[in-house]
Amino acid sequence: MSSTAWERYLAAFREPSGYLNFASYGPPSQAVVDTIGGLAQAAADGEASARLHAEDRRALAAVSRLSGFAPDAVTLTSSTSLGLFQIAFGLPPGEVLVSAAEFPSNLYAWWRSEEAGLTRVRTLPPVAGVPLAPVTAARVAEAVTADTVAVAVSAVDFRTGARADLAALRDAVGDRLLIVDGIQGFGVIEADWTLADALVVGGQKWLRAGWGTGFLALSPRALERLRPLLGGWTGVEEAGLYDGRPHPALPGAQRLSITNASPFSSGALATALELLESVGVPTVGRRIADRTGQLSTALTDAGFPVLSPQEDGARAGIVVAHVADRSAPTTVARLAERGVTATAHGSDRVRFSVHATTSSSAVDAAIDALKGTP
Repeated sequence: MSSTAWERYLAAFREPSGYLNFASYGPPSQAVVDTIGGLAQAAADGEASARLHAEDRRALAAVSRLSGFAPDAVTLTSSTSLGLFQIAFGLPPGEVLVSAAEFPSNLYAWWRSEEAGLTRVRTLPPVAGVPLAPVTAARVAEAVTADTVAVAVSAVDFRTGARADLAALRDAVGDRLLIVDGIQGFGVIEADWTLADALVVGGQKWLRAGWGTGFLALSPRALERLRPLLGGWTGVEEAGLYDGRPHPALPGAQRLSITNASPFSSGALATALELLESVGVPTVGRRIADRTGQLSTALTDAGFPVLSPQEDGARAGIVVAHVADRSAPTTVARLAERGVTATAHGSDRVRFSVHATTSSSAVDAAIDALKGTP
């Protein structure tokens, strides 16, 4: 990667220097904003929908390149939640194993599927004394049974930034389906995403593509077993033949398409992914690792215990600091007054999340604000 490419990447973003909340939302680049505006103008000018929906193919091509899944194994979705619902309602009969510590989007899909009588949900047994322990291959291997048809897990824990060992989980899951919520890791950590049978990613956080963007990728195993119960008219053969009859589902991941995607969302995702490709995930990942390391050290030195993993390669862009009991909301409000954006988790944890555009001085300023330094 040339220094010019990196400079162009940095110049594409305009978030405030104290923005340390990418695990909640990643402000999109100016290129994404311009793409959405240009497509909206094209729509206002009456351009043909075929021209606008060419953005779908552009987005899918970028998803395939970055995920490692074949082009016909990926499809677009508007959110992680919708993608997980489509998986949950299409699973073969049996049991889904999931941790109670998952983000709600990776719980409600399975709960609603169970309420509909389509599957059964079993909670991964907790670790004694560690209620929010991350999901590990050892825990999964001990918990799966002959009735387990799928295991759902996040690639990165939203509470602590702990990275899941996808290779070890793949071995522990065996021939069952491994469902991976990749929203907190895709695009900022290097991983073999094809270890997942279903990878679901929303684009509004680390990909910085804005709301309403995302994708779903499926392995051959998943394509063979999942039913397109939440697939719609754009997910079938001869979709343009309006004959009042149900048509066979498409052979690839597109079978889960419900309707035409928004060209504005597709264009935004495509632009965000292409910008990421211009510098590469390894470069972005290294920059984030540098900043999380700096932030963790500074928090510890300032007397705030760090609850995120400290080992290199064990975390993504999230760093969680422990604060005095019941003071997290107050602390986050004080940080906001000093121009630092973070998230309160519970009463005693403050979650910071940095991106490749976060500067070293921004980390120093956050620590000063946390300590109340003038």
